[in-house]
Amino acid sequence: MTALAAPAGPASAAPAAGAGAQPPRRRGLTPYWLLLPAVLWLAVFFVAPLFYQASTSVQSGSFEKGFQVTWEWSNYTEALNEYSGHFLRSFAYAAVATALCLAIAYPLAYMIAFKAGRWRNVLLVMVIAPFFTSFLIRTLAWKTILSDSGPLVSTLDRLHVLDVTALVGLTTDDRVLATPLAVVCGLTYNFLPFMILPLYTSLERIDPKLMEAAQDLYASPATTFRKVTFPISLPGVVAGTLLTFIPASGDYINAQLLGSPSEQMVGNAIQKQFLNVLDYPTAAAMSFVLMAAILIMVTVYMRRAGTEDLV
Repeated sequence: MTALAAPAGPASAAPAAGAGAQPPRRRGLTPYWLLLPAVLWLAVFFVAPLFYQASTSVQSGSFEKGFQVTWEWSNYTEALNEYSGHFLRSFAYAAVATALCLAIAYPLAYMIAFKAGRWRNVLLVMVIAPFFTSFLIRTLAWKTILSDSGPLVSTLDRLHVLDVTALVGLTTDDRVLATPLAVVCGLTYNFLPFMILPLYTSLERIDPKLMEAAQDLYASPATTFRKVTFPISLPGVVAGTLLTFIPASGDYINAQLLGSPSEQMVGNAIQKQFLNVLDYPTAAAMSFVLMAAILIMVTVYMRRAGTEDLV
């Protein structure tokens, strides 16, 4: 009697275990349900406006009579021909500001990652502290810092630094405001945290034992940095340069407040077409040209950088 009842235990336990198990199909759909809010958000606030902007870029007409889709591809040629200087100026300012951000951010991120010790969190808070102030207010503050009668400009003038910057076309008439240098300074300051944080994240992940091993093999500090530290931190360099260059290329606040009409960037031209001239098709075409140019440059840059962590 006992022998006959013994197999009943596992057999009766099997249905109980199966009854409590979740169907495999429902488990397989769970990740897609979790992605649904993000997909809807992108569809409503990115994809739909993008299609609307693309439609606007090939329209013709006027604000008074209305605009219609007539596949006016000349809007793109007009944007390239008439505003080529704005595009080149935007990319040049953004490239210089990105290079300055990298030169400033890398030593700072290195110090925070390896030398800060218990002050690390305090320094990180100081890095992101400017974000608690409006972007506009931070830029307006630079008008006071770079004012003609301010101590900074007076010191630079006494040291004849402004004579050197004037020779390369960065300043004019012993002043910094309303010059390319002022715009680049504003871009560098406002986007510097976007460079520091990715660099710190990349450097903080480096095992110090790797650098100790290089020193044990009689590598100098410069060789250790060139052969070990910098190659491992390259994903942070690439991420930081992208996060700095892309928004700096389309920025218009710094050029509007710190520059003059001759330092206007493509963002200023787009804003003027949208809000003042009310030429929506040309403004949309300029936006798409800017986006396409940035995508091409970013793709080439990432392929040349060869950072597998980002692709």
